[in-house]
Amino acid sequence: MAKWLDTAIFYEIYPQSFQDSNGDGIGDFQGIIRRLDYIRDLGCNAIWMNPCFESSFHDAGYDVTDYYQAAPRYGTNEDLKQLFDEVHRRGMHILLDLVPGHTSVESPWFKASCSLEENEYSNRYIWTNDMMWAKEKIPGINNWLFGISDRASAVAVNCFSTQPALNYGFGTVTAPWQFSADSEEAQKGRLILQDIMSFWLDLGCDGFRVDMAASLVKADPDHHYTKLLWQKVRAFLDEKYPEAALVSEWGDPKEALEAGFHMDFLLHNGPTHYMDLFRETPYFSKKGDGDISEFVKAYLEHYNRTNGKGLCCIPSSNHDMKRMHHLLDEEEMKIAFAFLLTMPGCPFIYYGDEIGMRYMDGMPSKEGGYDRTGSRTPMQWDHSANAGFSSAAPANLYLPIDPNENRPTVEKQLADPDSLLNLIKALIRLRSEHPALLSGSDIRFLYAEPHAFPFVYERLHETETLTIILNPSANEASCPLETNPGEVIFSYSGDAKWETGTLTVPKCSFTICRR
Repeated sequence: MAKWLDTAIFYEIYPQSFQDSNGDGIGDFQGIIRRLDYIRDLGCNAIWMNPCFESSFHDAGYDVTDYYQAAPRYGTNEDLKQLFDEVHRRGMHILLDLVPGHTSVESPWFKASCSLEENEYSNRYIWTNDMMWAKEKIPGINNWLFGISDRASAVAVNCFSTQPALNYGFGTVTAPWQFSADSEEAQKGRLILQDIMSFWLDLGCDGFRVDMAASLVKADPDHHYTKLLWQKVRAFLDEKYPEAALVSEWGDPKEALEAGFHMDFLLHNGPTHYMDLFRETPYFSKKGDGDISEFVKAYLEHYNRTNGKGLCCIPSSNHDMKRMHHLLDEEEMKIAFAFLLTMPGCPFIYYGDEIGMRYMDGMPSKEGGYDRTGSRTPMQWDHSANAGFSSAAPANLYLPIDPNENRPTVEKQLADPDSLLNLIKALIRLRSEHPALLSGSDIRFLYAEPHAFPFVYERLHETETLTIILNPSANEASCPLETNPGEVIFSYSGDAKWETGTLTVPKCSFTICRR
């Protein structure tokens, strides 16, 4: 296993919206390099950067045209290598976002695949032998493209109509045009994937977050063949790049870790109850109408099935969902971050969440963002033009800056000792100082009752036990607790008090104790 994950705290960068260095209105690699000290000083020691390869950008880079070339709008391969080097010079790591399941329709691979003349890419995508097959519902295939080439057939697509599906075979073969998952053609897909990984690992990246990792093999009940594919990839990496990390967008940690990934996210889709935390009737709201118990049940199921095999990770938000600040105010976010930064697994902070950037309602869709576009606006650095993101004219920005004159900025939050940003920095320092808060240290939930407050759990290490006590509601709360949680080492908005088996917790507060 990549040992550096034991202490990793990730910062997710949406490159086109983070920092523009050349005044064209779009963020770039040199801009990220300029802000690396900020990320390090925040306390994050690892970066996940959203797709940066050459793309048609119908889906913000998740429609790749060349897996071996950086997108020119971000810079060159040399610029990207410089980014890797600068990250490492600061003792940090960086993951690239890899999209293995589909390319853009503008990819040279796909254009070659469309040819009637047989070539090495003819079977790199999923083509029927007769367009009538596209009327059939086939598990794992969302839709079909017709009339895209001279071939008298249709091609399968993932997600957008501009994303033809790459061919990793079928777990259940039901038609003559389908290759089995263990066929030579399907194995070619895996070998190309390994070659892409090798190229970027040799250039200096530290691993990959893998988009739609469970979707590669079609008609694959229980993802049996997809897991076999990733196990082979993991074996290849373990042999050649043992410190390379694999993070999946799978949404089922048990399956993902069985497949060979080091960690998987608890996501907004799937049965994880992640949405109970910060979004749909959020538990971390003052309203006090949320319920933590179903999340805890789901979390324990995942945790007990995967403990010791890898990590379950909880993000603050990401580029695919509305920002945490959409439903939570800054005070509520402080308690939510106390939870995120004291749970097992690697924390993931989406750029701007640490200063409480707003979700921008009602924005026109940009590069296939749809309602996600409002979570992808430029980072807000300071009081200068375009909030310090770019020197371009406002009309030329990738997306508009939040127009609210009271919008949060890094500059303002750094100057305020009571800000969300400074609290997050303090919590990250606390996490780094206590072995009980390491990614792999154990957890035990002490009080997580339905529609009740507070929320209490222990993090356990052979050298210490920490008790985390959270009360996001607008009312003081109490609960039974047999054992004194010990000395208070960190608190916000008042200390929890323990007396003769009862814990009393101030409203809108958290307390961390050690014994």
